[in-house]
Amino acid sequence: MSEGVPVIRMAANSLDFYYGSFKALTGVNISVPNRKVTALIGPSGCGKSTFLRCLNRMNDEIVGTKVVGKVSLDGDDIYARGVSLTDLRKRVGMVFQRPNPFPMSIFDNITYGPRIHGENKKDKLQEIAETSLKKAALWDEVKDSLKKSAQDLSGGQQQRLCIARVLAVEPEVLLMDEPCSALDPNSTFRIEELMSELKHKYTIVIVTHNMQQAARVSEQTGFFLKGELVEVGETAKIFNQPDDQRTDDYIRGRFG
Repeated sequence: MSEGVPVIRMAANSLDFYYGSFKALTGVNISVPNRKVTALIGPSGCGKSTFLRCLNRMNDEIVGTKVVGKVSLDGDDIYARGVSLTDLRKRVGMVFQRPNPFPMSIFDNITYGPRIHGENKKDKLQEIAETSLKKAALWDEVKDSLKKSAQDLSGGQQQRLCIARVLAVEPEVLLMDEPCSALDPNSTFRIEELMSELKHKYTIVIVTHNMQQAARVSEQTGFFLKGELVEVGETAKIFNQPDDQRTDDYIRGRFG
């Protein structure tokens, strides 16, 4: 690890989260290691996606929500007064479950974020588009059709485009909320390959219902159940020798 790069990129400490009076998360404690993949697993409605959205304050968009506890990025509380959501979401980007390209060209999708952040030089925007699409393993497929509508791409291509769009603003952390659930097996394989490449530069947190996927792509896995982070640890240990019986029962398909 190079000098100045933290070992732990993000962390949650005693995190509770409420939708109105409903407590969706209880006492979540987790450290997210830098430049590794952390997978979050658990049955539907267990709180894993809610927790993911806490990491870049996406839940702030929902009226009546409340956060208790602390979420930090490089040691700084992201819920502290005065924190810029624009800056936070630039540093902590999100890829959603279903591809959501904007109704504009491939090029304009990629350069949308940089333009918002003040980059207007044509040559620079072209460079950003090419670099981001290469990082997302999409450049060779679209380099001759950058003016084409992004919505004409296949589902797998659209998801890689959305990843490229996040990368275009140079984030430090990449949040992925079931990014392969709407994709065919071949596209899923491409996204998993991409994660393996991206983790050398970015910290990745992925929510997935696919336990095999979690085992394939991650170094660390956390198991959520009924709003509680039951257990978190090295992926191989979680899948082969978990400490909590509930984790073992879920992984072995006894419920879920």
